[in-house]
Formats: sequence, structure tokens, C-alpha cells
Amino acid sequence: MRQATTLLSIDTRRQGLVEITEAVADWVAAQRFDTGLLTVFCRHTSASLLIQENAAREVRSDLEAYFARIAPESPEYAHDDEGPDDMPAHLRTALTQVQLTIPLIAGTLALGTWQGLYLFEHRRRPHRRSLALHLIGE
Repeated sequence: MRQATTLLSIDTRRQGLVEITEAVADWVAAQRFDTGLLTVFCRHTSASLLIQENAAREVRSDLEAYFARIAPESPEYAHDDEGPDDMPAHLRTALTQVQLTIPLIAGTLALGTWQGLYLFEHRRRPHRRSLALHLIGE
């Protein structure tokens, strides 16, 4: 049994979904594991992680629009230390997840045909996000 870890930096440009599948898969491949379990952990409270369809762009834009409706910017929030998008970003993170676990089978992430890994940026301005990757297996 072996383990490998790294911190992966992702630069975001705006609110929305940023596909990270290739960056994560490249790191996993470099570890040369055959089987195992990968954990991806987002080290932030205003961004999250999703496994979602990676074929139709409309899925991503519909998800982004949906989250804008269910957690809109509002003057009713008491917490706005970093601007009007601050509290909605925390709500969107609470409704999604900050950790993903993906099996590794035959050296490859066991994602379905149309599945991709996404960092979901909930803030309007660009950020550098840090993801902790932990792979355990052989």
C-alpha cells in the first residue's frame, strides 16, 4: 500500500464551473498506481467541487443559473465582509461539497462516460484556489 499527496492550484476567472478533470488525471497518472482511491479536497469556504456532465456546455450554464437563483446576492445577509457575493458563495458551498472521492481502477479514474471533475467558483472575481489531492492504493 502506498500514498501520494499534492496541492493543486487552480486559477479561476469568474463565477462558474472550471473543469479540472485533466489536471487531476495527469497527476494521478504520474503516480503510477494501478488501483486505489483518490480524495480531492477544496481548501476554501466559497468554492466547491462537483462531478458533473462534461459534454453539453448547457448543463454547466444551467447549473450556474440555478445556483444564482437559489442563493442570490441580497442586502438581507449580515455577512458581506468581502462584498455582496460573499455570503451567497458560502451558501452555494454549503449546498454542494468540498470533497470528492473517486476510485482508481486499472490506473484510471473510474469516472463515467460523461462525467468530469469541476471546481465550482462561487465568487465573481478571479481567485487562486488550492485543492489537496490524496491517493492511496498500489
